Amino acid sequence: MKKVLHYYNVAKEVALVTYKEWSAYRTHSMISIIVGPVYFLVQYFIWTAVYGGKETLNGMELQQMLRYFGASALIGYLTMDFADWNLQMLVRTGKFVTFQLRPVHHRFFALSQKLGHRVLGLLVEFIPCFFIFHFIFHINMVPEYIGWTVLSVLLAFFMNFYVNYCIGLTAFWLVQSSGIRSVFQALASVFSGGLIPLVFFPKYMQKLLFFLPFQYILYVPSRVFSGSYSLAGISMKIWQIVLLQGVAVVITMLLSEILYRKSLKKFTAAGG
Repeated sequence: MKKVLHYYNVAKEVALVTYKEWSAYRTHSMISIIVGPVYFLVQYFIWTAVYGGKETLNGMELQQMLRYFGASALIGYLTMDFADWNLQMLVRTGKFVTFQLRPVHHRFFALSQKLGHRVLGLLVEFIPCFFIFHFIFHINMVPEYIGWTVLSVLLAFFMNFYVNYCIGLTAFWLVQSSGIRSVFQALASVFSGGLIPLVFFPKYMQKLLFFLPFQYILYVPSRVFSGSYSLAGISMKIWQIVLLQGVAVVITMLLSEILYRKSLKKFTAAGG
């Protein structure tokens, strides 16, 4: 119990410091209040033209499509992550060595940082854009299943963090991992469902994406928000896809731990 309380206090303090630090630059986050609605407006015109009077496309009505993009934008505000950039900077500058002297796992420290950063995002990005989408664009932004949606977004929060942390760990081998980071971000922006829903990809691609981590970052929580899930011809109940998402998060977390331990061995060897 004391150990749990200790980690709780560490997470709270790190999150609070991060929140205060980024609050000084909150205008940077507030730009999203403009960018988010403008992006949504562009999607509105694009998909209105694509539908062209058709009732459905790949099983989705126009209002469902707009709701999907509204949900994906809001979820993105809550799950956005920078762990890969932070970690590779620590390795490249040599400052990671200071964490070897601290009585806390760096991954836990980085996760606590993200928590504080996204609490700020909740206040200055998520809430204002929620009201804009709901009351100005008149898109129903209330989830079909609030409990499952909250759980799925939380899992996406962890999934995005662990995946990015694994990317950041490549800096122990490459020193500068910005190339891999850029490639991964490009792939994630397409294959997470942020540009178009994954059901619009060819069937063979959908089958591949079903086993990759990308869909669990954005597509799955967005579909859980909408109240239905299907990919590669597979339809799943909400509780089933959220359970699968949880399994994917656990696997990614274990992978990050394996890579972390291998990274420390290389770091120690290089330091020696």
